[in-house]
Amino acid sequence: MNEEVESEIIRKTTQETPANATHWSTRLLAKEMGITQSMVHRAWKANGLKPHLVKTFKVSNDPRFEEKLRDVVGLYLNPPENALVLSADEKTSIQALDRTQRSLPLVKGRCGTMTHDYKRNGTTTLFAAIELGHGEVIATCMKRHRHQEWIKFLKMIDEQTPNEFDLHVIVDNYATHKHEKVKRWLKRHPRFHMHFIPTSSSWLNIVEGFFRNLDQKRLKRDAFRSVPQLIGAIMEYIENHNDDPKPIVWTKAADEILEKVGRARAALKMPRLDASHH
Repeated sequence: MNEEVESEIIRKTTQETPANATHWSTRLLAKEMGITQSMVHRAWKANGLKPHLVKTFKVSNDPRFEEKLRDVVGLYLNPPENALVLSADEKTSIQALDRTQRSLPLVKGRCGTMTHDYKRNGTTTLFAAIELGHGEVIATCMKRHRHQEWIKFLKMIDEQTPNEFDLHVIVDNYATHKHEKVKRWLKRHPRFHMHFIPTSSSWLNIVEGFFRNLDQKRLKRDAFRSVPQLIGAIMEYIENHNDDPKPIVWTKAADEILEKVGRARAALKMPRLDASHH
C-alpha cells in the first residue's frame, strides 16, 4: 500500500463519517474508496485506529481542577508521614438480579450464556474505602446512602484504623459528603482530613477501579435471589481481596495529567483552566 492511500484512509477515518452510520467499518470504507478491506485493516492497525470502539469521556469544568488534582495526586505519590490515605465512595443501587432461566455452562467451542431478561429482587449500597499503603478495603452494605449512612461509615473507618494515624480520605463531590452534619462530625474527629476530587473526575478516585473489578469479576454474571445473598457475595469478594491485598501504586504525575487534559480542552475548543480561573 502506498503512503498516499494510507494517508487518505487515515484522513477519512478521523475526519469524515459515512452517510448512513456514525463510524466507518472496514467494509464501508473499502467500498467508499474502491480498495480492499485488508488495506483498510492494515492501515488502521498500523496507526492504532479503532473506529468501532468508544470510551466514555468528559472533561471537568471544575474551576479548581488543577488545585484539587495536585492535592489528590500529591497524596498518591507522596503520602504524609504517620498517616493513612484512603480512597472512599459509595456504589449505589447494586441490584440483586435473578435470571429467568439457568445459564448454559462454558464448554469447548461455546462461551457461557445468560438470559437477557431478569427479575429484580431489591438493591443495596456498598460503602467502601481502600487504603493505599496496603490495599486493604474497609466496607459495609446499607439500604440507603444519605448523610446518616455516610457518618456511620466514617465511624467504621475510625474504628478499624489505628488511632495513632491521621486519615486522609479522598472522596467525590456528592452532596452527602458535604452535609452540615457530616462537617460537624468531622470537626469532632480531627484526625480525618477530607480531599475532594474535581467534578467529573471519577477516574482520579482509586476506589472506582475496585468497584469496577467487583462488578466485572463477581456480580455481572451471577444471579441473586435476594438482597442478603447479593450482600454475602459482595462481602465474600472483599474478604478474599483482603486475604492478599496489594499496595496501590499511582504512576502519573500531576503535570502529565494536566498536559493531557489541556490537549483535550484544546481539541474541544474549551477555555484553559489555569490560575486565572481559580
